[in-house]
Amino acid sequence: MNKMASQTNHQALKNELEKKGVKFLLPTYVDMHGMSKTKAVPIAHFERMMGGSELCTGAAVDGVPQNMIDEEVAAHPDPASCIIQSWDPEIAWFASDLWCEGKPFESCSRNILKRVLAEAKSMGYTINLGLEPEFFVFREDEQGNTLPVSQRHNLTKPAYDVARLLENKDWWSEVVNAMNDMGWDVYSFDHEDGIGQFEIDFDFADALTMADRFIFFRRMVDAIARKHGAYATFMPKPFANYAGSGAHYNMSIADAKTGKNLCMLEGQDTHGCNLSEVSYNFIGGMMRHLPSICAVVAPTVNSYKRLVMRGSNSGYTWAPVFQSWGGNNRTNTVRVPSGGGRFELRVADPMCNPYLGAALTIAAGLEGIREKLDPGQPNSKNLYEEFEKAEAAQKPQQVELLPNTLKDALDAFEANPLAKKVFGEKMFDAWLDFKRQEWSSYTTHVSEWEQSRYMQFY
Repeated sequence: MNKMASQTNHQALKNELEKKGVKFLLPTYVDMHGMSKTKAVPIAHFERMMGGSELCTGAAVDGVPQNMIDEEVAAHPDPASCIIQSWDPEIAWFASDLWCEGKPFESCSRNILKRVLAEAKSMGYTINLGLEPEFFVFREDEQGNTLPVSQRHNLTKPAYDVARLLENKDWWSEVVNAMNDMGWDVYSFDHEDGIGQFEIDFDFADALTMADRFIFFRRMVDAIARKHGAYATFMPKPFANYAGSGAHYNMSIADAKTGKNLCMLEGQDTHGCNLSEVSYNFIGGMMRHLPSICAVVAPTVNSYKRLVMRGSNSGYTWAPVFQSWGGNNRTNTVRVPSGGGRFELRVADPMCNPYLGAALTIAAGLEGIREKLDPGQPNSKNLYEEFEKAEAAQKPQQVELLPNTLKDALDAFEANPLAKKVFGEKMFDAWLDFKRQEWSSYTTHVSEWEQSRYMQFY
């Protein structure tokens, strides 16, 4: 787009926003955690903002690896990402790239994903992504106790419960209507297996668009819930005895020119999961790098309290804990739903930075395509049961476990040259250093569990 055309389009967007009553703009980027950051701009300065006028001190933000003496970073808004906030329509939001010294900033999360997607395009592919966010919505009583919005008694197995779904209608109807008004096409939502836990499923998009939407989605759900006296948490495992929250990555590979889904089987099915050979190669790359991918898509200490076989009131947790893939089998970490056409990475949780998570996952898949990697034979067994049988019989396990702590995942991430290539050296070092500190802080923290167990020795 030439400069004149760009200015014309910017003016048209500004005029449209003004007609809809927008007064303030949020050119938003994210820190390493996927947390939104911005400087608000009055709409009178729209054109100036679009040129990257809003400077920020990178050293003040987690995961923007800068020193206090470095040049400031500038938010460059993507006009195609513009969303008017339904709960406060005087504000328009933009996903933004960070620039520094007149060029894209290497360590910006969104730029990292864009580099990987550019590599995919050079290979002839577009990568589509759908995210299935699970989350809890709670309220607090006068004593500050955390309670579900529904005031009915808690069920042992509340999954798909009608009464508790409908008692939350005030906030979720507003969320769903807002999503559909933005063209996200919500096709289902339900009460999940944890008390006060929900999932909203909506249409896929290209990976960059979906990552932008996920950033906006988390803030929107919480903001709307707070309007109704509640709040949303995307913590993967808020309570030990309830199911944890995932954010499964549903991926497909499309022809960059025609948009045709290249995952659909058209020839010989080499692994019996109704997928094309390029899909199996992509999965092969994911399987090669799965332990280090865990560090990015399940990025917190708390993430690994979700990734256990047992621990919820419903028995098995349904969480992926094995380095395995296969068909419509929810004990696999990479699952191919019935009908083919896509595959699902189930280890991801809603605390992830979707730009970084998608970047490393897609880069691994592209490596698999380039090297024509075979993912191995698909698993069709209930791996929870197989694991427990082998353990009881003291026999060797046939399938390896995923990392079961953040530390183990970070070790895999640090040892993986692909992770450094995708993140860039500065972001790789900054991200790893911060996460190592997070783990260290956790291991030296004295918990209530320890106090109740060890305080009174005699």
